[in-house]
Amino acid sequence: MKSARFNAFVAGIVAAHVGCNAKDADPRRGLPAPTASVAPERVDAAVDPPAPTIDAGDAERDACPADMAFVQTSYCPDPVMRCLSDEYNAPNHLTICKRFAPGQSCAGPERNLRFCIDRYEYPNERGAHPKVMVDAYDAEALCEARGKRLCFKSEWESACEGPEKLPFPYGLVRSAEKCNIDNVWINPDLDRLYSPAPLVATPELLRLDQSVRSGAKEGCVSGFGVHDLTGNVDEWIFSEEPRGKARWAGLKGGAWGHVRNACRPMTTSHPPDFTYYFISFRCCADATGEAPIDPWKHPPVPSEKKTTPLRKGWVPPQD
Repeated sequence: MKSARFNAFVAGIVAAHVGCNAKDADPRRGLPAPTASVAPERVDAAVDPPAPTIDAGDAERDACPADMAFVQTSYCPDPVMRCLSDEYNAPNHLTICKRFAPGQSCAGPERNLRFCIDRYEYPNERGAHPKVMVDAYDAEALCEARGKRLCFKSEWESACEGPEKLPFPYGLVRSAEKCNIDNVWINPDLDRLYSPAPLVATPELLRLDQSVRSGAKEGCVSGFGVHDLTGNVDEWIFSEEPRGKARWAGLKGGAWGHVRNACRPMTTSHPPDFTYYFISFRCCADATGEAPIDPWKHPPVPSEKKTTPLRKGWVPPQD
């Protein structure tokens, strides 16, 4: 239990509409505002159409490393989706869609995508806790060390929507049963959280942490077999167009709180060097082999690097 981990230690880190900047931030430090305790609407997930897991053939499996999922799909940069039930979340100044109508149409030309993506959040191991307190520079460096890179926005969204083009990885209806979302807000002590002294920061991180181990929510998986894309922790990605102070970075998926935990929203209110207790990442890579389609060529990976030491992230002590 989390309290046991805390006691043991003492004894011995979202847009209302697609493409908008997230407004769910404290203007003092760019941190999430306290969220009211909301009893989330629970809807029988049986109304969702099944999201089939893709069984890739041998050639497709060879296109990606064994620990990554292969994605080959079409992607709409400007989708049209209809929300059937929503909620305005006043503390965070955002609208959360709880139920979408079936179907996604496209207001412009689509792209053909072909790429590889980690099945789980870094370190990409089922049963491991995602690394948090890493900035976008750290995330990119850790991916590069594995011969990978951060995912581009369209790649992350495609992996999340699956071959059925769903608004949530698991279907049409928002579900706290499927993914780790809608946990009650815990107000952070920022001075303790950002303290350079582990004896000060770690107890605060343990108090705030509401993450679960990768793959623990078995229903939180997309039709491409990628887990925990919405909820649990926010994930750094490459934005395909510069977005204000976030520049080339963005955050996808939302974390374990009551925010927009859907495939399309992206937070662009934080600079690339921002760290927080529910921010993590996963890696992508270009697929190898001959493509039966003419895939979209992603922009160059940003060459900007950090000058401060690399952080490898924080995870709770082992149970």
